[in-house]
Amino acid sequence: MIALDAVGVGVRDTGADSRTPVHRQILHDITLRLDAPVVSIIGANGSGKSTLLQLLNGLVLPDTGRVRVDGLDPVTHGPEVRRRVGFVFTDPAAQLVMPTVIEDVELSLRRTVRRPGPRRERALAVLAELGVAELARRSVYELSGGQRQLVALASVLAVDPQILVLDEPTTLLDLRNRELLRDTLRGLVARRGMRLVVSTHDLEVAADAAHTVLIDDGRVAAEGPPAEVIAEYRRRAAGERGVRP
Repeated sequence: MIALDAVGVGVRDTGADSRTPVHRQILHDITLRLDAPVVSIIGANGSGKSTLLQLLNGLVLPDTGRVRVDGLDPVTHGPEVRRRVGFVFTDPAAQLVMPTVIEDVELSLRRTVRRPGPRRERALAVLAELGVAELARRSVYELSGGQRQLVALASVLAVDPQILVLDEPTTLLDLRNRELLRDTLRGLVARRGMRLVVSTHDLEVAADAAHTVLIDDGRVAAEGPPAEVIAEYRRRAAGERGVRP
């Protein structure tokens, strides 16, 4: 289970005079129990979704409260949590750092698979699992957006995390690649028994989850069955626009 208890996160921003730091609270008193196999996180831009996700593998640490991932606290057990939780960023280009696809996946394995031969074999296997083995020797700069997303995913999956966290994974994808990614994620849950936490503006992707959380202005506004929480999100969005939902 992923558990957050009264978690708060804030940052110090430069004030209006460009010199005076001011405190800005991003998340307020977040308490959640996430034990469904697939959880979706929805909410407006700037609501705190990305910060919430980054708490789950220690990219961000709480100022107040406590986070536990299967009983491990990212503050005191950071390396163990990061081995357990794989993180895929919105823009896959931020994660692809080697010249070719196979080299990028192998880079993820250097700490756990020391010998080059087995490391190459493992990298090719995970690319094949995602249906992109033919890209192994391609330059990462020549890939389409959908291909880059799958390669970034392969680099994370190569180290066999138990939980996969994805921040807006379909933002840069066209319809075909969005559907391909949705099918891929369903397959990971079915084949590997992985748990997924996905933030998204795509309400069809959000509806693929078993449990949905709505974040509004840094607070949990609703959680529960996806259809109910998505309907609440629509109501709030319609109210902000001053129209009937």
